[in-house]
Amino acid sequence: MVQHSTGPLAGLLVADFSRILAGPYATMLLADLGAQVIKVESPGGDDTRTWMPPTRDGVSTYYLGINRNKRSVALDLKKPDDLAAAQELARRADVLIENFRPGGLARFGLDYDTVTATNDKIVYASISGFGTGAGRDFPGYDLMVQAISGLMSLTGDPDGSPYRAGISVFDVMAGLHASIGILAALHHRGESGRGQHVEVNLLSSALSGLVNHSSGYVAGGTVPFRMGNAHPSLFPYEPLPTADGELIVIAGNDGQFRKLCQVLDLPGLPDDTRFGRNQDRTANREQLRPLLVERLAKRTKDEWFRDLLAAGVPCAPINTIDGGVALAEELGLDPVVTVGDVPGVRNPITFSDTPARYELPPPGLDEHGEEIRAWLTN
Repeated sequence: MVQHSTGPLAGLLVADFSRILAGPYATMLLADLGAQVIKVESPGGDDTRTWMPPTRDGVSTYYLGINRNKRSVALDLKKPDDLAAAQELARRADVLIENFRPGGLARFGLDYDTVTATNDKIVYASISGFGTGAGRDFPGYDLMVQAISGLMSLTGDPDGSPYRAGISVFDVMAGLHASIGILAALHHRGESGRGQHVEVNLLSSALSGLVNHSSGYVAGGTVPFRMGNAHPSLFPYEPLPTADGELIVIAGNDGQFRKLCQVLDLPGLPDDTRFGRNQDRTANREQLRPLLVERLAKRTKDEWFRDLLAAGVPCAPINTIDGGVALAEELGLDPVVTVGDVPGVRNPITFSDTPARYELPPPGLDEHGEEIRAWLTN
């Protein structure tokens, strides 16, 4: 099986034994950048093939969104011939990525120690929910991690119930962290000639991704709590009402606040000792908010958006997804790529010399099985 793709990772073979979201998202990013990814599925297929609605031509758009540029082979690891094919793929691969429960591949001879006995240059990446220690048997679902990590305690109205984020945010973070780890290990291999085991778990990705909140606790002893759309350290940094709806208004520093006040025709506020510095605005937000809201109520959100942005004040309408895609198109970001007849969201990284490639639509189950099995037996 010969690969003719381009991209900064062209020539790398990735054996993808992952499923659901974190692993497939990571391998799609690698595939977009030129790696040849072979998606190994059970005979029943990746679970996300059945996660619907929505669908496109009867296929789950969840699955379509994270599996382009891959080839699919269905292997039943309990069958000797299929297991031999999987082991041969691991022997040939530059990268193997898996998200079985820790130790789950050992019974098939596909664990790190066994694979490295015949392929000591492999970069072997494992994604788990809670690591390989006391949490090894915990199922790795994003919603569990949103709850356990503290994210849900930060999401929602102050007097309401905790809420999950609108996406599986820690699956995505773990996929990104896995990709970074794989690329770092490949660089190390280029210097040393040795592969290594890269391990990522959702809870560690979550605590890293909670950034200022987790730092506020571990460095400052402060346990944060949900504040609705408010920010604990900045004001304004939230939706504020206008004449016809809410507009996100941000003053990330004192200079931006001064510009905001100029556009709102509130020139005295930056010199008011209650509001001149960010820490003062944050402490006195309940006094400042009604002054801003009174002025914002005089015009529509689109009018304010245009004028505030022109003055260098960060602000934004609260769009639905279609509005976000439309704005990206308007700004020339080309957010949508079509591979075969399947539209998808473009890879977010732009390269000056080695652009992302879009060659293969998300594969049907075992679509390339015959080709891959023949290649593995040669």
